[in-house]
Amino acid sequence: MPSWKHVAWAALLGASMEEGFGVIEAASFSHFARATRTTTTRTNVDWVYSSTPTSIGTLLRSTSSTDEGKSSAAAVDLPDYGKTSVEIDQFKLEKKIKRWRRKDLEGSTLITQTLTELETDEDFQETQQRLNDIGAKQMSKEERTQRRRALDKLGVPDFSEFLSQKSVSLTRADPQVLQLNIGLYCNQACAHCHVESSPLRTEEMMTAETAAQCLKLLEETPSITTLDITGGAPELNANFRYLVKMARTMRPDLDIIDRCNLTVLQEPGQGDLVPFLAENGVHIVASLPCYSEENVDTQRGSGVFERSIGGLLALNEAGYGKPSHPSLRMDLVYNPLGAFLSPEQSKLEIKYKEVLSENFGILFNQLFTMTNMPVKRFADFLYRRDELEEYMDLLVRNFNVETTKSLMCLNTISVGWDGKIFDCDFNQQLGYGIGANGIHDGGKTVFDINSLMDLKDESITNDNHCFGCTAGMGSS
Repeated sequence: MPSWKHVAWAALLGASMEEGFGVIEAASFSHFARATRTTTTRTNVDWVYSSTPTSIGTLLRSTSSTDEGKSSAAAVDLPDYGKTSVEIDQFKLEKKIKRWRRKDLEGSTLITQTLTELETDEDFQETQQRLNDIGAKQMSKEERTQRRRALDKLGVPDFSEFLSQKSVSLTRADPQVLQLNIGLYCNQACAHCHVESSPLRTEEMMTAETAAQCLKLLEETPSITTLDITGGAPELNANFRYLVKMARTMRPDLDIIDRCNLTVLQEPGQGDLVPFLAENGVHIVASLPCYSEENVDTQRGSGVFERSIGGLLALNEAGYGKPSHPSLRMDLVYNPLGAFLSPEQSKLEIKYKEVLSENFGILFNQLFTMTNMPVKRFADFLYRRDELEEYMDLLVRNFNVETTKSLMCLNTISVGWDGKIFDCDFNQQLGYGIGANGIHDGGKTVFDINSLMDLKDESITNDNHCFGCTAGMGSS
């Protein structure tokens, strides 16, 4: 049973007693003080009678005094002593979640804060320096060598031979998913980002010409059922809405996915983004690597959890994730904080739904658990902690043959911001292009083909990073 302190905090925040109890366990005292100090100077807690279980919202009422001395009365009269019903099981508490929709965050950018944090992030600065010194091509080669050395110590063959020993072969099917990475520019700089996005990646943005060619290929490839738009924060590319509108017009039945980081919904100029997404029936796949504020902020940056919760609530208000709006799907993605595999997906989904619903009133459709791929920032993370060999061993030990039936590379064509074509998003970041001569060396572009079916006979490129897609639940 909540204590009087939980009741007081619940009332101060405009929340129910039950909700206040749940949320206070998951967030800090200072956070709540910061969230409320700008609007309320005094709040009095009162109890009122609710004659029926459905009359929620009349049980807990508050009156607030503003700086100007104005007050608002309770919605109903409060019963005097002796007139409160003894049928206390009929008293119900209303969940009030508006406090997480901080109006001061809407239209405010996260970019300034992200850049400030990057200035003092020694790991990030070291990686940036190496990128400037030797370039992306050489860094990808070094990553590959590090993974290979780790596997050699473990006595594990290369990925192709490993699959052969398991009697598994990978054959490209007709393309069903067209994945577009339309830019590496992002308002965040997550610790494990395999595309190394950040506010500094301002140059790597898909042009209107390349976007138009991608749409042409979509039109010429009827086997495509899903358009998967990712980044960076794809919504920050000026051509994002053009892609969505044109694709929806061309293919009303198309599953259009927006890989959304949630905080982008509050960036300046994005105030109408949620209505736009809903109007065009865009399927939201949102990153939320934990239901804990501390874990999310550790991985994704200070204040990201609070903004993410606000984003999820805004999407819920538009109908996303609700049974009453089945066409507005909102799925969440979990990936581990460190060098370990995800919990069982079905069990973790239950926990996510329980915590997000009880603490914040958030609904969503499905949770996907992803294995962290040992590439780019996460590879750097493992190498610096001397955990790469241990992690590669973990991936190999947990090889799951079932994942090989639904690997991304089998039915997906991944297109980079510059129009180059890849088997998957991970190959894209490592520079393993379709038809390439080597790492970051040539390869086909969207301007070299007339249909995505033209790639049907191209072999699938795999390497030692692919163990990440076949471990546990995989990463596809």
